[in-house]
Amino acid sequence: MRVVSGIQPTGNLHLGNYLGAIRNWVKMQDEMECLYFLADLHALSMPHDPAALTANTREMAAALIACGLDINKAILFNQAKVPAHSELQWLLNGTARMGWLNRMTQFKDKSGKNREGASIALFTYPVLQAADVLLYQATHVPVGEDQKQHLELARDIAQKFNNDFGNGVEIFTLPDPIIPKATARIMSLRDGNAKMSKSDPSDMSRINLVDDAELILSKIKKAKTDAEPLPSEAGGLDGRPEAQNLVGIYAAFAEQSVDATLQQFGGQGFGAFKPALADLVIEKFRPISERFNALRDDHEQIDAALAKGAAKARELAAPTLTAAYSALGLLR
Repeated sequence: MRVVSGIQPTGNLHLGNYLGAIRNWVKMQDEMECLYFLADLHALSMPHDPAALTANTREMAAALIACGLDINKAILFNQAKVPAHSELQWLLNGTARMGWLNRMTQFKDKSGKNREGASIALFTYPVLQAADVLLYQATHVPVGEDQKQHLELARDIAQKFNNDFGNGVEIFTLPDPIIPKATARIMSLRDGNAKMSKSDPSDMSRINLVDDAELILSKIKKAKTDAEPLPSEAGGLDGRPEAQNLVGIYAAFAEQSVDATLQQFGGQGFGAFKPALADLVIEKFRPISERFNALRDDHEQIDAALAKGAAKARELAAPTLTAAYSALGLLR
């Protein structure tokens, strides 16, 4: 199995990123061949500050390593260091179809009412996503609900390219999704119906990797809840999004089921549950924060780690890119 997955270098990694993706990345590196990339090319699809993109790319790399990503086990790099991503996207643009891209819901969501003013990159970035995984003959791609549609597009592009230009040879592997069974959907501490996000104007809505113990405790104590005690089983959380979110966070960090958590705390109020949750989050985040703070300003070490990963990625990508050029009849 070869797994390929990317994350946008937005900076300010938070608890939702960690539980939603990064922790699973760390687990997978011991089980299969993994390539993890910082999607700096994808960042160009939206307005951005160039200096911030540079800083955020390094910060995200430091955060991933602090969370336990081992660059001697997994391949970690940023897209810009592997030009084959951009090259393959252009080659695949001839196979992708306007109708396919018009159905992508994320473009509709991100462009809003200003579709004519959106960048071409925002419209075509699912083709770059396809290139990201097809380039390495990925067999599996971890996806959340919001990315399943893009993986289906990658499979459609790969299938059509193989049919049109493969002459009986499979140029691209069709990747299968990995949907982690126990991944918690982490919501805002201020609104249980909204995802935890760095774009939320309230810093109290999220727990950041850089937050110290005192701030984590404060944020959890002030997290929105309801007045009812915790139920003894998961069904009792229906219609209680904030309670469901906090219990889900505890269960995820404790690596146990929601039902097991509620057996432990059922009947108790949030006055007892919140301090227990804060203690657990602080305990789990402390070593990560310490590693991150020690590494984040060591640009030389971070750049060396990304360069090492990029060299491996370029080597793995070369045969697929060469095969795609050849299949299309392009002289090089």
